[in-house]
Amino acid sequence: MKNLIIYYTRTGENYVNGQLKNLEKGNTEIVCEFIRDAVGADLFRVDTVKEYPAGYIECTEVAKTELKKKARPELKEYLNDISEYDNIVVAGPCWWGNYPCAIFTQLERLDFSGKKVFPVMTHEGSGQADSPKALKKYCKGAKVGKGLAVHGAIASESGDAIAAWAKKNLN
Repeated sequence: MKNLIIYYTRTGENYVNGQLKNLEKGNTEIVCEFIRDAVGADLFRVDTVKEYPAGYIECTEVAKTELKKKARPELKEYLNDISEYDNIVVAGPCWWGNYPCAIFTQLERLDFSGKKVFPVMTHEGSGQADSPKALKKYCKGAKVGKGLAVHGAIASESGDAIAAWAKKNLN
């Protein structure tokens, strides 16, 4: 089995256990690295051309507007072929109950026929939110597997649980 992780992560100011904190590494990136280390996977980080605001509150307002308008932010780089992969993990922070719209920009470009996709979401109380439903919509032809929700505030301490999920679902 060959695994790929497509992810968006946010560094800098983030909401953590009810307060704003500055993160050197985004929670989603931490989770993706645990998955990669557990089962082996290639990582593809989704980065937008236009950066989101540095301030967390301002960022959430932009994210809300994007979601309402079904925006597709331009990316710095695009992944165009996933044919060599069996399993694709799609990971991101929970923004207004779903992935950041930049994730959808990437997903809509790919052919998921015959693939298994797995939703992974970091959150501060929302769990997986609408991530499984989003993958059913944007990953046409794929089978959506069991997802994983990781409380962002404890992402760096969740390696064992993340590895156990990865080994159970991606091997």
